[in-house]
Amino acid sequence: MVAMRRMQAAGIDAFGGQVQMLELAAPRSPAPDEVVIAVHAAGVGNWDEIVRLGNWDVGRQPPLALGVEAAGVIDAVGEQVTTLARGDEVLTHPLPLRQQGAWAEWLVAPAALVARKPAAVPWETAAAFPVPALTADQALTEVAPAPAGKWLLVHGAGGVTGGLAVQLAVAREATVVATAGPTSSERVRGYGASLVFDYHDPDWPARVRDASPGGRGIAAAVNAARGDAATALRAVERRDGREHLRPSRRRTLGRARRGTRRRTALAPRRGDSPTRGGRGRAQARRRRWRRGRNRPGTRTKPVA
Repeated sequence: MVAMRRMQAAGIDAFGGQVQMLELAAPRSPAPDEVVIAVHAAGVGNWDEIVRLGNWDVGRQPPLALGVEAAGVIDAVGEQVTTLARGDEVLTHPLPLRQQGAWAEWLVAPAALVARKPAAVPWETAAAFPVPALTADQALTEVAPAPAGKWLLVHGAGGVTGGLAVQLAVAREATVVATAGPTSSERVRGYGASLVFDYHDPDWPARVRDASPGGRGIAAAVNAARGDAATALRAVERRDGREHLRPSRRRTLGRARRGTRRRTALAPRRGDSPTRGGRGRAQARRRRWRRGRNRPGTRTKPVA
């Protein structure tokens, strides 16, 4: 009897448990549409913590090797795979997982979710590329499906995801305005951004609006700065009473906030006195605002 091959992995034996070394069953022969990859490097991101806690279903239950992106060399191919061969250097983001995650010696992936690694790209770079690249593409496609000729803001362009969003938008013929720190601004210009503003400047949203055509504001925005979507909205042109913004988090980490409304209607109106009656009118308006009713300058119909 042939002993089952085993592999070392880093993962969890229960959701919420601490990451530890595991000994798991190694992949056997791949299914017809699969490849087996000998992992050379694996990406690590905040999404792995979400998987560890059981808040992102990646298709497998513990004991589970964590990791959702990797780069390596193909070790075996399924009989229906014709575009890849044993020995190819590749990268992948193979969700939902067919077997174990990427923090392991071997990884099973559908051939359709595997791409060849450019020879000049280091293993570590290739392994950390898939999730930010997919995030940037999804965010940009959702907020600006046809960005050619439009002005687009990428807030937080100095990071990996933001930098990729700039490059994708430029490749799709948008005019890109970006924010970044002083140490990243030249690099972001090198990505093709037409204007780069220092996000440390509290007035940068107004400067972006002033620089936009007619001073109306940017057509759409991708927010790659964690927790700063509201600031980015201040630079976006209002259409039908709404702003168009897409946070650059994966759908599993945070939904798009297109149509996010400004909260100025919550402020008391002129004529509201500090009396009980005045406070009551302001509170009633707040309740109507929360229900999406009777808000000046805002349509309750969702933005298409």
